Amino acid sequence: MRTYHIQPLDEKLRPTIQEKIDNLNKPKGSLGRLESLAMQICLIQQTLTPSLSHPCHLLLGGDHGIEKEGVSVSPREVTWQQMINFTKGGGGVNMFCRQHHFDLRIVDMGVDYDLSAYPQIINHKIARGTKNFLYEPAMTEADYRESLAVGEHLVDECYQQGCHILSIGEMGIANTSPSSIWMHLFSQIPLENCIGAGAGLNSQGVRHKYEVLSKALDNYQTHTLHPTAESAIRYFGGFEMVTAIGAMLRAAELHLIILVDGFIMTACALAAYQLYPDCKDYMIFTHCGDESGHKRMLDVLEANPLLHLGLRLGEGTGALCAFPIVDSAVRMMNEMNNFDNANITRYF
Repeated sequence: MRTYHIQPLDEKLRPTIQEKIDNLNKPKGSLGRLESLAMQICLIQQTLTPSLSHPCHLLLGGDHGIEKEGVSVSPREVTWQQMINFTKGGGGVNMFCRQHHFDLRIVDMGVDYDLSAYPQIINHKIARGTKNFLYEPAMTEADYRESLAVGEHLVDECYQQGCHILSIGEMGIANTSPSSIWMHLFSQIPLENCIGAGAGLNSQGVRHKYEVLSKALDNYQTHTLHPTAESAIRYFGGFEMVTAIGAMLRAAELHLIILVDGFIMTACALAAYQLYPDCKDYMIFTHCGDESGHKRMLDVLEANPLLHLGLRLGEGTGALCAFPIVDSAVRMMNEMNNFDNANITRYF
């Protein structure tokens, strides 16, 4: 794995940013969370006049070998069916990208279907799904490195087109299973508290999922001599998930704003944080979803999500829904007048 050069935010500009925020024509602190968001964005971009130019959304698709163990209520063919649906503009992610003018890039990282007939889908297929991590690692070392590299490449393409803000979504039946295991391994929260219903499992299904994942963890711990964050990411992760990690790390390296979506993308953010803790400085956690464990995982990251709308669709839809709030924070910095220019007496 290559070394990422991710720097903590340079704080030298903070007093100047705070002075500008405090002198906008409003009572001090009266725009609440917008003010802290504006501070974070200004520090990321090292400017008093931030920009959200050319927002991009990466929609990454991949199938999971663990799906064969009945850990999801949805069959794996839903992955490729939805990927095709996205090319027709019919998904939730399409609607929100249109609404907020995001450049949507649909990427096949490992869907168990031939999608070559759909030129709108960028083909980076590594294999037709990962291996079943109940019995063996989900991917090889080479697969892992390739997935990270694709994430970097996708971000570089966005950056070269002027992108300052990136959101990432996923499409992969059963990807709550590796997310739950990563959450357990990286937070030490009991596995049972990390597992939820996914796309709609009943209580019996959730229990079965717990038993499968517990056995998979036992096998990993038995056969892994020196467990590391990297070994856990590779052993359990999906191609689309590791690609998301690579994208997050590269985006942080380039000082892009990263909008983090729901349970799966928060698990990817948690994994990226294990590798490079400073990457979290560049992340805005957009919402707390209804998947069991999501709030706990956000708490581990000390993240304060912008929204709580009961979302659990995935695809990056929660991140896209939160974009107008981020946009408002930036507009506050660029469009609000200050007391001196407005000839208003300071009233704080």
